[in-house]
Amino acid sequence: MSDQVNDIGPMLASPRCGAKTRCGGACRSPAVHGKKRCRMHGGAPGSGAPRANRNARKHGRFTGDAIAERRQIRALLGETRKLVREMR
Repeated sequence: MSDQVNDIGPMLASPRCGAKTRCGGACRSPAVHGKKRCRMHGGAPGSGAPRANRNARKHGRFTGDAIAERRQIRALLGETRKLVREMR
């Protein structure tokens, strides 16, 4: 017989991951110590998106200036369409 103790009580009592699975249910894995997610859903070191949206700077499409410029263009297009309708 093994001398190993099968005490799984603390593991079962540990907080669970707060992520949702693909099928919509809750993840049943234990959360990483000090975090709210398991190692598969972002609790591992180095996982997750970088802080301050550094990805937007790679191509500039989602920077504040680019978004504001697209809004101005949309507003101008809307005014132009309105004028064309009035001229008909």
